[in-house]
Amino acid sequence: MSDTPFGFGLPPEEPDDGDEGKKKDQESGGGQGPANPFGFGGLPGAGGFGGGPGGPGADNPFAAMFGSLNPNDLGAAFQQLGQMLSYEGGPVNWDMAKQIARQTVSQGSPDGTKDTSVGPADRKSVEESVRLADLWLDDATSLPSGATSAVAWSRAEWVEATLPAWKELVDPVAERVGTAMGDVLPEEMQAMAGPLIGMMRSMGGAMFGTQIGQAVGVLAGEVVGSSDIGLPLGPAGKAALLPVNVETFGKDLSVPQEEVRLYLALREAAHQRLFAHVPWLRSHLFGAVDGYARGIKVDTAKLEDVVGQFDPQNPEQLQEALQQGMFQPEDTPEQKAALARLETALALVEGWVDAVVHAAAKPRLSSADALRETLRRRRASGGPAEQTFATLIGLELRPRRLRDASRLWASLTDARGVDGRDALWAHPDMLPTATDLDDPDGFVHREQIDFSELDKMLGEAAGKPDLKKKDEAEGEVDGEGEDKNKGDDAG
Repeated sequence: MSDTPFGFGLPPEEPDDGDEGKKKDQESGGGQGPANPFGFGGLPGAGGFGGGPGGPGADNPFAAMFGSLNPNDLGAAFQQLGQMLSYEGGPVNWDMAKQIARQTVSQGSPDGTKDTSVGPADRKSVEESVRLADLWLDDATSLPSGATSAVAWSRAEWVEATLPAWKELVDPVAERVGTAMGDVLPEEMQAMAGPLIGMMRSMGGAMFGTQIGQAVGVLAGEVVGSSDIGLPLGPAGKAALLPVNVETFGKDLSVPQEEVRLYLALREAAHQRLFAHVPWLRSHLFGAVDGYARGIKVDTAKLEDVVGQFDPQNPEQLQEALQQGMFQPEDTPEQKAALARLETALALVEGWVDAVVHAAAKPRLSSADALRETLRRRRASGGPAEQTFATLIGLELRPRRLRDASRLWASLTDARGVDGRDALWAHPDMLPTATDLDDPDGFVHREQIDFSELDKMLGEAAGKPDLKKKDEAEGEVDGEGEDKNKGDDAG
């Protein structure tokens, strides 16, 4: 997690070429300048005011600020500070998260690549790759195509398209933290401390917004599509690839770029099929996150200590509290169960995609094995953004048991065929469990449940009300609406 608090920067202007970091600061002659007047940055790798960590004002950015800013920049900075403190939109300041994410994107990724607008050639290449990938997948899965369109995104476009999903993921956890921040004071003191509590909640929303914005911005420089982390982050039906990241991903692999793009298109198209035709899956995954949030426990003792010593002139205290794990939840049974459910579900999703894509790519791409192994390692290790989410909200977005799940799906294909394997997605109770991942052979060769009798019973049960209605209709007594049988019994 970055140790630079807040990220009070003014959002950069939208460039024509997508490179948001090219606008130079003429007033300050370099550094972050008026585009980031406090010098806090909130960006990975951002140093103190004026440049690097040891630059002027690194220890006291406000002192440097007053000696460097013109009145217009200073006014704009304090205006944004006021907006942050007055934010009342929810547990996370998503406006700030969006600004920080876009600022992070504009800085470029650690490997030095910058974001660029997607040109017609890249859009056409992505569309053709997804179309061909869908054709190949028809032989590898019984689930039909789930992509209604194929799009090529810049990193900034990925941020815009995925923020609604991040909001759904993060808000349940942040809501519990925000409530805890208001509950640490005794009830009789809460009325007197109302303004302070409100400010603390706004600061908490800003802290979450800053950290989530940083993580999403960094992740935008790493992902190659809309479903890299195993969750449906983009709009339904849109298979998306990021050409600049696809090129970076394949740069050192000694694999033709066309094969890299095709393999990644196969993975994106496979995810789209799964989430489009397994309607309960998305709510199952996001429900595991919500279940986790319901069981969250905040270290109130540490929070009370911070509240007692809170200095409005030193808001960095909340940032430090986040970094020290004050909001790290306790391991309750409810949370462990929710996290286990989420971890298993992610492994099953990624394992199915891995098995299906390999079956489709192996006969057609000479580099299929190498690309498969590269993606497995990349997915298992995670990146700095995923680590930030784990630290901030306690969620690991990595399928720890990807290889186990992939082997299980491949074995199911051999034993039951493609249709039998994919039929398990019909209901969550039919899927393998964490225990089954420990013993995949046992699950594969377990006697399959015969649902025919159950279906017959359910059909008969569903038909009984109709028969009863028919009997009642036939047995009505004119003008009385009573069953003749009842009348006979009475007589």
